[in-house]
Amino acid sequence: MDVSQVLHMNGGEGEISYYNNSSYQKKGILTAKPILEESIAELCSKSLPECITMAEMGCSSGPNTLLPLWGVIETIDSTCSKLNKKPPSLQVFLNDIPGNDFNTIFRSIVPIFEQKLKKEKGSKFEACFIAAMAGSFYGRLFPLRSLHFVHSSYSVHWLSQVRPV
Repeated sequence: MDVSQVLHMNGGEGEISYYNNSSYQKKGILTAKPILEESIAELCSKSLPECITMAEMGCSSGPNTLLPLWGVIETIDSTCSKLNKKPPSLQVFLNDIPGNDFNTIFRSIVPIFEQKLKKEKGSKFEACFIAAMAGSFYGRLFPLRSLHFVHSSYSVHWLSQVRPV
C-alpha cells in the first residue's frame, strides 16, 4: 500500500483536526522565518520577474497553511519598496498528498487570507493566485525550471532518500 494513502492529517475543522492542533508547527515556521525572508529578499534583489511562481510543499490544511506565504509577501513588499519597484504577481501552488483536505483550505483559509491581503496590502498584491497541486513529492510535480521558490516546513522528514538532481 502506498504510504501517502495511509499517512495524512485529520481533515476538517473538528476537535482532533490538524486545523485545531498545529501550534507546534507554527512555532517551527516562525523560527525559520528569517531564513525564508533572506531567501526571498535575495531572489527579488537579483532578478525580479513579473510573476514569482512558488510551491508550498506539504501544506496540510490548517491555519499555518498560508503563514509562510504571508512572510513571502511581506518580504517582497519591503524589498520592492527599497528598490522602488512594483511587486510582481504571485502564483502559489499548495502541495500535499491527494488525501489532504484541500476543501478546508479553499473554503476557510484562503478567503481569510485574501481578506487580510486586501486590507493590509491594498491593491499591491491583488494578483496573487493560489492553486492546489495534489500529489506526492516523491515524484515530479512541476516542469523543470517552472518554480522560482519552493518552501517546506515539515515535509522533509517524510523523505526516506534524497531525490537525484
